[in-house]
Amino acid sequence: MKHSSLFAVALAAVSALVVTGCVESSSGLVFSRDEARQAAEVYEGTVVDVREGKIEGSQSGVGGIGGAAMGGALGSTIGGGSGNTVATVGGAVVGALVGNAVEKGATGSNALQITVKLDVNGKNIVVVQGTDVPFAVGQRVRVVTQPGGKSRVQPL
Repeated sequence: MKHSSLFAVALAAVSALVVTGCVESSSGLVFSRDEARQAAEVYEGTVVDVREGKIEGSQSGVGGIGGAAMGGALGSTIGGGSGNTVATVGGAVVGALVGNAVEKGATGSNALQITVKLDVNGKNIVVVQGTDVPFAVGQRVRVVTQPGGKSRVQPL
């Protein structure tokens, strides 16, 4: 295996680890370190609507950089002279586009848009979160709101 091919494989592995390591959970039952030992407001209510959706993936640039390096490395194995330069640059451009799309797809997730009628004031609020916990219309829930404004819905 040529050095550039070996480099491309290694770069792909590192890029995959970095992209998946940057994914933040959208679960209603996973908490960040910042939420530990923090008081939050808790409201009880009833689910009045549940809709499926998607949480858009991130585009931090890691996928694009990794894809460009991989594409450039693979392109450099094609041809010689100025043709090699064109193939290297073309491979880098295509690799960046593909890498960016892969990162966005890898970091996106399915979501639920949950509308809850709060007992305390009768207002409806909407919270979007991951699909790891199912919710149904009429279900009794609690809404936990952190001081920074992030909210999650949890079954009672």
